[in-house]
Amino acid sequence: MSVLMREPKRPDPAPVLATLGLLAAWAVHDLEEVATMARWSRSRVPVLRERHPRVPDRLWQRLEGVDGRRFATAVGVMGLVVAAASADGLRTGGRSGFYQGALTGFGLHGLVHLGQAAATRGYTPGVVTSPLVVVPFTLWARGRLRRAGVLRPARARHAVTGLALAGAATAAAHAVSRRILRGASAR
Repeated sequence: MSVLMREPKRPDPAPVLATLGLLAAWAVHDLEEVATMARWSRSRVPVLRERHPRVPDRLWQRLEGVDGRRFATAVGVMGLVVAAASADGLRTGGRSGFYQGALTGFGLHGLVHLGQAAATRGYTPGVVTSPLVVVPFTLWARGRLRRAGVLRPARARHAVTGLALAGAATAAAHAVSRRILRGASAR
């Protein structure tokens, strides 16, 4: 009687690529933002302020005052959040709610960049990598997670939560950035 020997089934690399890929896609996207934000805010905000006089002055002042060092520090802080989400996704084979929420927020924030560019009728930091990296990666990763059987069903509340968490994490990253740089300048 012969015994058929089967090779052990290899684990699906999709969750690994989808989880660690979030950090890689985020890094590519945020490099664009870091490289362009300070110059964009100095050159475009005055034009936008004139075009949209009903927008509160404090918003324009905040955008005009974007300091490249502070923005890059905030991006670094946000990188820690994205790295933690990616690591949690890797640890759980893509099942982590934290990871899936971060993935959803990342993809939706790419759509926000496209909307911002349309609303301002021009380039905005992050708009180049949004359709080339952010949105395609998010759709690919979600598809891989779905095929692996670990993607949670998409619900409108998950989209709202993902965007809200992305906004809150961004605001927190900027607050931490201000504190870090304030502490560094006090020395």
